[in-house]
Amino acid sequence: MQHENLIKQIAGTVGTLKFNRPERGNSLSPDLLVDLHLTLRSWAEEEAVRAVIITGNSEKAFSAGYDILSIPTDLTPEAAELLKTSNPLELALESIKNFPFPVIAMINGYCFGAGLNLAMCCDIRIGADHIKAGMPPAKLGVVYHPGGIGQFIDIIGMAKTREIFLTAHTYKGIEVKEMGLVDHLVPAAELSETVYRMAEKISGNAPLAVKGMKKIINMMGTYPSLDPEDNRTAEALIAEAFNSEDLKEGQAAFIEKRKPVFTGK
Repeated sequence: MQHENLIKQIAGTVGTLKFNRPERGNSLSPDLLVDLHLTLRSWAEEEAVRAVIITGNSEKAFSAGYDILSIPTDLTPEAAELLKTSNPLELALESIKNFPFPVIAMINGYCFGAGLNLAMCCDIRIGADHIKAGMPPAKLGVVYHPGGIGQFIDIIGMAKTREIFLTAHTYKGIEVKEMGLVDHLVPAAELSETVYRMAEKISGNAPLAVKGMKKIINMMGTYPSLDPEDNRTAEALIAEAFNSEDLKEGQAAFIEKRKPVFTGK
């Protein structure tokens, strides 16, 4: 039986998507992200699912981040075509943000990098009280993309976004809530019940009202975007970091579980 990287479940009007790569800390592979995008697109067209829960199929991890080393296999023709022309992470993030009905992130373990970015695109974030979260690009020698940084600014503001990205600190428990990365923290044993109770309450509301208000909120809360010249500058900064010795050192230090020694080159 083929292993499913993304488990999809529908119960009544509530849909659940579970990252199912526990051996990789539920890291986000390109094929998983495309599958998430296509699933949400299908659910949006059918309009039978009126609340979505996204979580990790593991008590230890929501998601460790983007898996840049993963090579897609056994793709459907539609998914393969999308990967030729689209960034799978951007596809998934936009699908979550623009899904017509509310999406809840049920954070049941550590949540880092692109995994945290994905959670920030959800309408509501509820976590177990033992969770850990952070944005580690600065530790790895990576310049994070402007769209992702903008999503954090939209949700938690400029000051906290600066701290989270520039310190690359790992926040634990109540710190995660104090930084605005989750809306609610509950005991791990109560997480699933709390999230599904909220999802049922949302899905029981008038569909047109819920859809309309989410659309208006999205329009009013659009994160800052860069003009073309600034965007080119950002792309150059990302490329410079990607080709740097610091990136190689950051990756090596992560693998070897030691503190990196950066030279700024």
